Amino acid sequence: MAYRDLQDFIKTLEDKGLLKKIKSKVDPELEITEIYDRVVKSGGPALLFENVKGSSFPLLINAFGTEERMSLALEAKNLEDFAGRIDELIHITMPEGFTEKLKTFSKLASLERIFPKKVKEAPCQQVVEKEVDLFKLPILKCWPQDGGRYITLPLVFTKDSATGRQNMGMYRMQVFDKSTTGLHWHMHKDGAENYRRACEKSDGLESYGDKEIEGPCPGAGQKPGGKMEVAVALGGDPALIYAATAPLPRDIDEVLFAGFLRNAPVEMVKAKTVDIYVPAHAEFILEGYVNFEEFRREGPFGDHTGFYTPADYYPVFHVECITRKKSPIYPATVVGKPVMEDCFLAKATERIFLPLLKMFLPEIVDINLPVEGSFHNFAIVSIKKSYPGHARKVMSALWGMGQMMFTKIILVIDDDTDPHDISKVAWKAFNNVDPERDIIIIKGPLDVLDHSSTFIGYGGKMGIDATKKWKSEGYLREWPDEITMSKDIKDLVTKRWKEYGFTVPNDF
Repeated sequence: MAYRDLQDFIKTLEDKGLLKKIKSKVDPELEITEIYDRVVKSGGPALLFENVKGSSFPLLINAFGTEERMSLALEAKNLEDFAGRIDELIHITMPEGFTEKLKTFSKLASLERIFPKKVKEAPCQQVVEKEVDLFKLPILKCWPQDGGRYITLPLVFTKDSATGRQNMGMYRMQVFDKSTTGLHWHMHKDGAENYRRACEKSDGLESYGDKEIEGPCPGAGQKPGGKMEVAVALGGDPALIYAATAPLPRDIDEVLFAGFLRNAPVEMVKAKTVDIYVPAHAEFILEGYVNFEEFRREGPFGDHTGFYTPADYYPVFHVECITRKKSPIYPATVVGKPVMEDCFLAKATERIFLPLLKMFLPEIVDINLPVEGSFHNFAIVSIKKSYPGHARKVMSALWGMGQMMFTKIILVIDDDTDPHDISKVAWKAFNNVDPERDIIIIKGPLDVLDHSSTFIGYGGKMGIDATKKWKSEGYLREWPDEITMSKDIKDLVTKRWKEYGFTVPNDF
């Protein structure tokens, strides 16, 4: 059964001994971060702070901070389960026999159960507050140089002004005062695209290239403005929280994807003051709008790269109404130097979306996005090489595919090397690569959070071909064989292992 809401998931964590309740009074400014940082890096439990200074609401953090809890959040034995489900859908073919047809149609019919379900009443609207005071929530100041307190796990709902289609994304929100926050959506994100389209529709923007200030809608303040409605959910089913982070194509509904993950529909209710549907079982809902002509300096912020993101200008979100459960729990996370909780969310994405990469690039065997690379900085890809230049083709294809376009370095290896075995990958790369021949440098879009590039969101990328080189690729010598022991000797030693006085068997 799918989790009803965040509190249902918390109960499961507690029942399994994966949750620690902290009754001591703690400060949401820096102290919770330091506690969390020590716990997450030691593989510790989820934390429920029941007595947060300045707030009457408990705070949950580190809910996704291990592979076990991430799998539990998505109700899977392991993250490969979802990869298998997606792979199965991708490879559905027209069955021949009657029995096979029934099985196939049954699989397709089951997808009807995952579509969002609209309801008229919802737990998230048990309490309606028109007198807004965001400081009643236990909102964190995460790091010493942060520009203020930040809502770090928001589900931000916007609409495409042309189609009316809703989008859900996760964008940090700096709290400026009791009723306003920043909305830090990058120029490449769907929320920013909805904002730009709404600007254009209201004559608030003619060209995204007219940069007066950095931000998702530069130059809009110089033209007649308008506003766009926004709703923000805090909490919900853990699959819904994950879906807000998933790199889905623009036309795929994140709420629908959450329904696929939980194998049950997400209930949605119309917000009280804006024309947006929000998760019925969220803990809090913030309702309001952004003005097209209004920007405010947001940041700095200690980000998932392990460095501070500089301050920049972003739209201001005006909160006009807060609805909530009678006894809500505030969800939060902190990002910083890996390993942090977001690393496990990113690893879920790596596993879940691998079948989709393989659909477009069937030569890919596996992929590893090391947590030290902050998700967008480094990718290790193993391929079944079939022709000269194959590794370069894969690099180019990945750089043209969704959020893989942000990847700063792509290292391609042969399919006999496990991309998750960093020692073996390094051995192959250090020995197989001729820098003059096997490294390519191009320019293109980068993650806005990348601080090393000369320009924001644009800079150099590197592709490294660490595959075995062929003569048809210009290699003029014979590529040497790897050193391996003969099979008969390996079998002999395996058979006589204990005779040699070893008590721990080795994997040959």
